[in-house]
Amino acid sequence: MSVAVAATLLVPTGSASAEPTPPPGVTTRDFGNGPERNEEAAGVADPAAATLRALAGDTTPAAAAERLRQFPFFRDFKDKERGYPRQTRLPVPAENPADASIKLGLTPYHAIAGKLNALQARSNRVSVEIIATSHQGRDLYLVTVTAPESKHQAREQDAIRDRIENDSAKAAKDRKLPGKYKAPVFINNNIHGNEWEGTDAALRVIEELATSNDKKIVDLLNRTRLYFNVTANPDGRFGNTRANGAGFDMNRDFITASQPEVQAMRQVMIDTQPVAMIDLHGYVNGTLIEPTTPPHGANYEYDVFIKNTYANGLAMEQAVLGLGYTPEKDGVNPPTIPFRDDAEGWDDWPPIFTPQYAPFQGAVASHTIEFPMRVNNADYANLPVEELRRRSAINTNIAAAVMRATYTFVQERHDQLIADQIEVFRRGAAGEASKQVPLDIVPGFGPEDVYNTTFPRAYVIPAGDGQRSATAAARLVDHLIANDVRVERAKRAFQANGKWYAEGSYIVDMHQPKRGIANVMLEPGADITPRVDSMYDISGWSHALLWGATVDSVGSLRADAKTVDRADLDGSVPWTNRSLSLRVTDGREIQAVNELLGQGVQVTWADSGTAVIPASARRAAEGVARKYGVTFGVADKAAGAKLGQVRIAAAVSADELFTLRELGFQVTPVSTAVLNAGFDWSATDVLFVSSGLNYAQLNAEAKAALDAYLTTGGVVTRGSTGATFNGAAGLLTVTSVAGRSDANGVVKVTSPGGPVGGDAPANSFVYSPRWFTGLGSEVRVEQAYATDGPLVSGHWRANANGTGGQDAARGQAAVVSGRDERGAAVVMFGTEPMFRNHPKGLFAQVAKALYWSSSAADVK
Repeated sequence: MSVAVAATLLVPTGSASAEPTPPPGVTTRDFGNGPERNEEAAGVADPAAATLRALAGDTTPAAAAERLRQFPFFRDFKDKERGYPRQTRLPVPAENPADASIKLGLTPYHAIAGKLNALQARSNRVSVEIIATSHQGRDLYLVTVTAPESKHQAREQDAIRDRIENDSAKAAKDRKLPGKYKAPVFINNNIHGNEWEGTDAALRVIEELATSNDKKIVDLLNRTRLYFNVTANPDGRFGNTRANGAGFDMNRDFITASQPEVQAMRQVMIDTQPVAMIDLHGYVNGTLIEPTTPPHGANYEYDVFIKNTYANGLAMEQAVLGLGYTPEKDGVNPPTIPFRDDAEGWDDWPPIFTPQYAPFQGAVASHTIEFPMRVNNADYANLPVEELRRRSAINTNIAAAVMRATYTFVQERHDQLIADQIEVFRRGAAGEASKQVPLDIVPGFGPEDVYNTTFPRAYVIPAGDGQRSATAAARLVDHLIANDVRVERAKRAFQANGKWYAEGSYIVDMHQPKRGIANVMLEPGADITPRVDSMYDISGWSHALLWGATVDSVGSLRADAKTVDRADLDGSVPWTNRSLSLRVTDGREIQAVNELLGQGVQVTWADSGTAVIPASARRAAEGVARKYGVTFGVADKAAGAKLGQVRIAAAVSADELFTLRELGFQVTPVSTAVLNAGFDWSATDVLFVSSGLNYAQLNAEAKAALDAYLTTGGVVTRGSTGATFNGAAGLLTVTSVAGRSDANGVVKVTSPGGPVGGDAPANSFVYSPRWFTGLGSEVRVEQAYATDGPLVSGHWRANANGTGGQDAARGQAAVVSGRDERGAAVVMFGTEPMFRNHPKGLFAQVAKALYWSSSAADVK
């Protein structure tokens, strides 16, 4: 794979303030990020650019090329001219005694590369590749263990894997295929950084497999490839944190893929297409081994999934019991299988976790494993080192045991697992209806376990006037492609469900092998409130409803279309002497506006949610149009408030901090402690409060400085902390009402207009929802929960006393704005518009709140 980036890009010449002369018949300057023009202009010739651009979170080829240099895995792994082993001499980091693993007697991050280099030197069964760089710059290592393969043998394996996915009906009839194919197994370790032991177990098992002459091991490696992600979270491993260096719980990120480590894991699963995977965690005593309680993901082929996952779960249970640990002697309780042993509360409903994402890429057995002996958090700090090391040794032994049990399970059921994976893809390609799982398919599978969905014939992402946001549509298309969903583009206008769609509209034909991941992203989801009382994590999500693009489901499909490898996102600037406008609907437009502000361009912000720049800034507009693929229009007039760069003092969660910076805002983290230590407010335009700031706990000097800021600055709040701050600081006259704390999902909203709610999508996202009553005369409703029942998909029950439910929220204000009598322009969110970087269609609403708050606060 080769990517070259040209040193220059052609831009129009001439005076920036003069009217440029367009070529005959041309009305716009097109900077085409389209498949032909843009790759030629930027020197990108590689057809895999779509995947790389999706990894980069950017549709520009230059950004993709830069990102590629950080991912040598995609050069090496996709090179079908190489056999195995594919060995890389890993750079060895400098020794660092601060690594948190050392206290536990485990392998510090800096020692992993040396161990893998030594194993490669000892064995031709071991290949090591760097698949990603973490947020803080540490390498992630993928180890492949298999019997050596010639170039021809490796090509044959690639061809069979391709047949399984893309020619599944014929593959199912080929009785010789399983005998030729090496069943892939994926073992993921240490995704939570302070759940360490999977890494050490993986190093142990890799060495065993690399050096054993046991006939069973030789046979295993002739018939399987085992892939080990040695540590998925080296930042957290080093620093003793659950999250990665950006503060993200990466085991909640798989359908958003905001983090580079998750993007790499996703690509490994796409490229290896494992029949089985396990994800190693801690700490639940006894060892927790999935499968899960209800509700079960409705987009899986669950009959295939549960029979294999339960069987391997039982095998892993026996392997753990075989170690002989007891509660009396070791403090280790017997294993727990949630599906068998619990009623609810540990479900596989959302595809945000690694093992719940893997089935969409072919895994027919997929598990979270939780080691029993806690060594993190307070135990890490307070227990004696000897006790911590005793516990870690037990956890490592258990992790190694479940790895061995899993590869033995695959070895014993090799042909059937391959056949079951083929069947998953065959059903998708054939467009078969969601299959109802037979009761008692495994012991205990009852009506409470049955969840199904309805697959439409196709989804259409319209082009032209039927599309709310072309940039949001392009982002969604690229994301689907990055998840190995096939997307087509209409060559001419077509009709579906009685509606005409323009040429260039995107089509997701649901007759495709990976329709499960397509549907789980694009369907609205379901309200599962009546079916269970408690959920482990989120219950509702929808890229179609939350990412800002118009997406239609259709029941029939007849269209002339071609498969695309990325979205055709064309930035343009009209040929005009007049001011230019940019409608803000998506993160790309926000990035463009913030970059213009950073260049010193005069930007006027209209309440309609449109940024206006003067004709003299045309060159700057051309630059951001080319970079972000945004489309400028001709402004009617430059009415509105003048914007400056929005400098934010942010007491926010890690995902919000990440998102604000990703959008190009200047952000300084603050907290109660930071303000009490003395904070210079002169460089702040907006204070954003959602976490870590308590007005009542500020000292006198900090309160005085903050109160002085509130005479000129803006404020944006979210959630309980934000509402408490609003009340304590005496800002807007509202009563904040809390919904049930674990309620979450996609909701219907109405937006009567205004600087924040105007032009907002008809759906939003909530977690611990809030609403506002008792509104003062200075308060404006920007957005309200729908009166016909707000929840579209998710889980939202009332509290035991009847408060906090969906019915209580009907028609109530979800987002409000207003001006405090001292001068502060305030916006309050009862929704979650930046939750885990996921609801990207709501980011524009956040930006509008920040732009309005920063500009309106100065207007007395």
